[in-house]
Amino acid sequence: MAIKQGDKVRVHYTGTLGDGTEFDSSRNRAPLEFTLGEGSIIPGFEKAVTGHETGDKIKVVIPPEDAYGDADPDLIFTVARAQVPDSIPLKVGTPLQLSNEQGAMDVVITEVGPEEITLDANHPLAGKELVFEIEVVDVANK
Repeated sequence: MAIKQGDKVRVHYTGTLGDGTEFDSSRNRAPLEFTLGEGSIIPGFEKAVTGHETGDKIKVVIPPEDAYGDADPDLIFTVARAQVPDSIPLKVGTPLQLSNEQGAMDVVITEVGPEEITLDANHPLAGKELVFEIEVVDVANK
């Protein structure tokens, strides 16, 4: 039966960027399991499997608006180097978690200058077109 809203779906997938760089795969672990329509996965992935059946293999290109959205320039900001504890390596690509009274925020160091560092709080895949190869392993219709 075709996958529809409310169905429990299990899939294996490999996700790559447009240049072929793999960013995630379920191939060496248990299949991804989700209920279609609950919003636990990106909208483009849900759209890709809708209407398919067990055994189907799908290749889909998902634009940013159906994945993690466009990168938000307001989520890129600088802080003084002096504000960063000495125990944290000031190296481009280092992930950090900032905390304040509003909660926690994951960021990545994107630039290190003599007086300040630049941090990016966007999702790492924001603004990127994603390519997924999906194999429907199982569907439990509601």
